[in-house]
Amino acid sequence: MTDSAVQGMRRRAALTTGLAAAALGALLVAPSPVSAGEAGRTKPTIVLVHGAFADASSWNDVITELKRGGYPVLATANPLRGLSGDAAYLKSVLENVKGPVVLVGHSYGGAVISKAAVGDSSVRALVYVAAFLPDKGESALALSAKYPGSTLGPNTRQWTYRRPGGGKAVELTIKQDKFREQFAADVPARKAAAMAAAQRPVAVAALEERATAAAWKTIPSWALIATGDKNIPPAAQRWMARRADARTAEVDASHAVSVSRPHKVAQLILKAARAVG
Repeated sequence: MTDSAVQGMRRRAALTTGLAAAALGALLVAPSPVSAGEAGRTKPTIVLVHGAFADASSWNDVITELKRGGYPVLATANPLRGLSGDAAYLKSVLENVKGPVVLVGHSYGGAVISKAAVGDSSVRALVYVAAFLPDKGESALALSAKYPGSTLGPNTRQWTYRRPGGGKAVELTIKQDKFREQFAADVPARKAAAMAAAQRPVAVAALEERATAAAWKTIPSWALIATGDKNIPPAAQRWMARRADARTAEVDASHAVSVSRPHKVAQLILKAARAVG
């Protein structure tokens, strides 16, 4: 083979390699296709707030489904010390979230989101999961007693704790041997036992403190009613949701509905997120 032929083969090989590299580069930088409806749209961040006797892990299976739907999710820790302080803490968390927010509260967490979202234009929807929707002047404790059906009181245990600034206060936990029956009747026994051991206590003051405002009066709301709830009577949940003009869904579940029926919970949250996002 002559020198000119060899040089020609080399030039053709270099050209082929260059074209392949260019094509690969185009594939790597090319934007993924989006639908017309998704173009230029930012999905809201879904912020989840747990209630008393639970922690952020109670949202785990719900989070999996929300992320599968392509939504950013944050499950925050609720201090459970007092409504004003808990709402102030949540408000500080929301200040660090960029873009629109769908705020979700379970149980006492519903009272917290109702207060924290007041005046926050980034919060586009409120979702209440077996939760309190207090109006100004109402407490979680009073609302749970508005209708018969709660068996929480005799199944709790009181503890005294020292406040950081001095003095003592009282908090509640559910008796571990009563936890499943009271809080999580439709959760497998072994999982419910672990939840009972890891439950977060709530200060009595948090349940007694009266709300000073209600964000559901100005922000679109959704509510999931747990018809087997022994903490917040289903009748009370329906009454609060109706008063707030919330879009509602019902599910045969215990108070721990985010653990026992995560798909149903995620469905309602996604419905709210799609409606406002």
